[in-house]
Amino acid sequence: MNKSAAYMCEGPLTKKIILYAIPVVLTGILQLLFNAADLVIVGRFSGSLSVAAVGATGSIINLIVTLFIGLSVGAGVLVAQGIGAGSYEDVHDTVHTAFPAAVIGGLILTAVGLSCARLFLTWMGTQPDVLDKSVSYMQIYFCGMTVSMIYNFGASILRAAGDIRSPLLFLSIAGVLNVLLNVLFVVAFKMDVAGVALATVISQAVSAVLVVIALMRRDDMCRLFLRDMRISKKHLAGMIRIGLPAGIQGAMFSISNVLIQSSVNSFGSVAMSGNAAAGNIEGFVYMSMNAFQQTATNFTGQNYGAKLYHRIRRITRICLVCVTVVGLTLGNAAYLFSRQLLGIYITDSAEAIKIGILRMSFISTLYFLDGVMEVMTGVLRGMGRSAMPMAVTVLGVCVFRVVWILTVFRIPEYHTLSTVYVSYPISWIMTFAVEVIAYLVIMRKLKRKE
Repeated sequence: MNKSAAYMCEGPLTKKIILYAIPVVLTGILQLLFNAADLVIVGRFSGSLSVAAVGATGSIINLIVTLFIGLSVGAGVLVAQGIGAGSYEDVHDTVHTAFPAAVIGGLILTAVGLSCARLFLTWMGTQPDVLDKSVSYMQIYFCGMTVSMIYNFGASILRAAGDIRSPLLFLSIAGVLNVLLNVLFVVAFKMDVAGVALATVISQAVSAVLVVIALMRRDDMCRLFLRDMRISKKHLAGMIRIGLPAGIQGAMFSISNVLIQSSVNSFGSVAMSGNAAAGNIEGFVYMSMNAFQQTATNFTGQNYGAKLYHRIRRITRICLVCVTVVGLTLGNAAYLFSRQLLGIYITDSAEAIKIGILRMSFISTLYFLDGVMEVMTGVLRGMGRSAMPMAVTVLGVCVFRVVWILTVFRIPEYHTLSTVYVSYPISWIMTFAVEVIAYLVIMRKLKRKE
C-alpha cells in the first residue's frame, strides 16, 4: 500500500481528518480572496455600482462553469479509489485523461462566456446601470477558463493522492499576485471591473502552471507525463459517470441561485450590492465547511477502494461533527460582526449594508445545515454513488427553491427579501434528511459484504 493510501486507510481517523481538512480550508479561503480582493478594491476605488456589477456575474458564472468542474470531482474520486485499490494503470490513465478533458472543457466555456455574457445577464434582469460593467467582467473572466480548468483538475488529483499542501502553496502565490495586480490595474490604470477580471485570469494561469509542474515531479502513480496525455474512453466514461451528476447537481444549484439572484435584482442595485457583499462573506464560512466535504470524499474514496467499509462509518461521523462545529462557530461569528465586515466592502450605502445584514441573519447563522448536507453528498460521492445525491439535491434544494420563488415569493405580502432568504435553510434540512436515509440503505448493503 502506497504512502497516501496508508495515510487514509490505516490508523486513527479524527486527527488525520482534521489535519487534512485544515489546508483544504485555507486553500478554499484563498480562492475566495480572489473575489474578495476584487470586490473590496472596486468597492473602495470605483464605488458600490462596481461591486454590484461583479456580484451580478457570480451566479451565472457558477452555472456555466460548475458542469465542467464536476468532471474534476469525478477524476479525483477515480484517483482516490484507484490508490486505495493499488491499481497503477487506473490511476495513470485517469490522470492522463483528465488534462485533455480540462483543456477541451475550458475552450468550450470560453466560447460560451464570450458569446453569451450579455444575453445571460439580461435574462437575469441585471440592472441597466451595471449591465455593461458586468458584461465586461464576465467576458474577460471567461478568457481564463482553460487555465482555471487545468488548475481544478490538477488540484483535485493532488488532494485525492493525499497532497493538500501543494494546492495551498500555489494559491498563496497566485493570491498575492492577484491582489498586487488588482491594485495596479484598478488604482493605477483605472481599469475598474475589467482590471480585477484580468488580474484573476493572470493569477489563475500561474496556479495552473504550478499544479502541472507539481504533478510532473511526483514519483508515484499520480505522476504526469506530457507525452502520455490522451483520452481513455473507459476512464473518461468513469469521470463522466461520477463527475457529470456532480456537475449537474452544482449546475442545478446555480440555476436556483440565478433565479434567486434575479429576484434580488428586482429590488435594485442597492440590494444587489448588499447581497453580493454578504454572499462573499458567507463564502468564507462555506469554504471552511466545504473542506470537510472534500475530505469526506477522498477518505471515503480510498477506503471504499480498499473495501474498508467499516471505516467509512467513522469518517462520516467525524466529518459531520467537525462541519457542524465549524459552521455554527464561523457562521454566527460572521453575523455577529456583519456590520463591520460589510463595511469593508461597502463604503457609500448604509441601505446596502442593512440588506447584507438581513441576508446573513437567515443564511449565515444556519449555514451549518448546508455543511452537514454537503458532507453527506461527499460520502455518497466517494463511494461512487454520484447520481443519488444529485437527484436528492436537485429535488430538495433546486426544485424546491424554484417552486418557492414562483409561488410563495409571488404572493404580494411575501414579496420580500426575507422570503427569498428563508428558502435556503428549509431546503438544506429537507435534503440532508433524505441523504441520511440513502446513506443508511447503502451502508446496510455494504455491511453484508464485509
